[in-house]
Amino acid sequence: MKNIIVADIMTREPVAIKPETNLLECARKMVKKKVGSLLIVDGKKLVGFISQQDILWALIKKSKADLSTIKAIDISPKKIATVRPSATIKEVLSKMKKLKFDRLPVIQEKELVGMLTAKDILSFSPEYYPELDEFAQIKEETQKLKRVKKSKNRTMTEGICPECGNQGILVKENGMMVCLSCADSM
Repeated sequence: MKNIIVADIMTREPVAIKPETNLLECARKMVKKKVGSLLIVDGKKLVGFISQQDILWALIKKSKADLSTIKAIDISPKKIATVRPSATIKEVLSKMKKLKFDRLPVIQEKELVGMLTAKDILSFSPEYYPELDEFAQIKEETQKLKRVKKSKNRTMTEGICPECGNQGILVKENGMMVCLSCADSM
């Protein structure tokens, strides 16, 4: 099992979209295909990556804008972490831990050839579960630390969140009183 490389277990036909695809179409495609992210390709070249979190961020940040008017490429990160098909699973796990990503596009000679997720690794190599579990715990602890740092100078009250309309505890975030969920996504 130690000789498993990315090419052995990657998804060879990942769900991809064109750069001009709007966020509403992206969300529909994610639901239909039951995936958490989409690769943005121009021909066979990877030009972007969009996740469910990116769409939620756009929904909250650009709530006045219609999702059908925002292109996927406009909110995609400019730098995209990738792996080679010849990389070992151990190398990929190390990269995933370091970057706190649970999925990476696979690139060979500047062309998209697949996608590798933590789920793919566990399906074929369950012995890596402790490493991936540790990665998930580190990721969660990092998020908790960020929330604790933010809470030090927080003003709180009860009311209705102007961003999502939910009633509950509101905190001051970027000059606005919003619920904790909206504050976490800002």
